[in-house]
Amino acid sequence: LEDTPEFRKEIVRYIRLYRPDIVLTAHPYRRYIWHRDHRITGIVTLDAIFPFARNAPAYPDLLEQGLKPHKVKEVFLWGALDDINYRSDITSTFDIKIAALKCHKSQVGDNFEWVEKRMREWAKEIAKGEAFKLAEGFHREEILW
Repeated sequence: LEDTPEFRKEIVRYIRLYRPDIVLTAHPYRRYIWHRDHRITGIVTLDAIFPFARNAPAYPDLLEQGLKPHKVKEVFLWGALDDINYRSDITSTFDIKIAALKCHKSQVGDNFEWVEKRMREWAKEIAKGEAFKLAEGFHREEILW
């Protein structure tokens, strides 16, 4: 992926089309080595959310298509690690998450038992102190501007 006006415009198109209150994307500013496509996705998505999706002069051809500006209210960044301020209970959906990960053979390889064990340990760690057993952690930002 590349940080291009075309990529940003495509995300703006979807934001204006679906008009979400919340957008989830990769945390682009993690403090250790991170997959390049994830970083770029996070950066481009954040740029699309503000200022482009909400500003009428941005991409006037989208206005001509009936896609009016839209203000996203919150952003949840996954992969925040040391910057988690929101935990979502995934106790009842953890098995679905694992089944989805298994579909990505090129990402997780053949030793999936190790991946599943590590993901469960991670989810337990994120849920510490909460009323649930397993959690996904995000950095949540309310967009006030």
